[in-house]
Amino acid sequence: MKARLEAWLRRLGPAGIVALGLLLASGAFYVNTLLPAEEEAAAQRAALDRQRSRTPYRPVSIDNRADDLRRFQALFPPSSELTTHVERLHRLARRSGLDLAQGEYRLEKRTTGLWAYRVTLPVRGSYGQLREFLSSVLKEMPIASIDALRFERKRAADTQIEAQVRLTVYAQPPGDLQ
Repeated sequence: MKARLEAWLRRLGPAGIVALGLLLASGAFYVNTLLPAEEEAAAQRAALDRQRSRTPYRPVSIDNRADDLRRFQALFPPSSELTTHVERLHRLARRSGLDLAQGEYRLEKRTTGLWAYRVTLPVRGSYGQLREFLSSVLKEMPIASIDALRFERKRAADTQIEAQVRLTVYAQPPGDLQ
């Protein structure tokens, strides 16, 4: 095998060996340098095309913003329905299998914008039940937000956790109904 290689190299001669080396070096240069640069350039061209296809920025007038804000606030229920939504929170907790203790409820009446009804619920159950409850609140009550969550286990082996869930239910003030 070695003799065959030596014979082949002699037939190529010095110029052929240099040409073969340059061919191998240029192949390695293409694979290691030019090919990644071509891929990067193609990605940048695609990003530029996406950027150009977006709709141009149009400033929004103040009148449209006020209308948008009114339409947004109209999505929230009137404050007279807050008790219905708190009962719904309790139903979702019971459906998830959580034990509810007496909670704290506080209505924050603001001079402008939406009212915030702060609800703090001490609950007891498994981690899975708590996750199910929080997930159902977020899915079924888009007018509510989860503000804080604190939970603890008495011992590492316990399957039950005690948690405190702080939620806010938003509503329209009585004079803002449309």
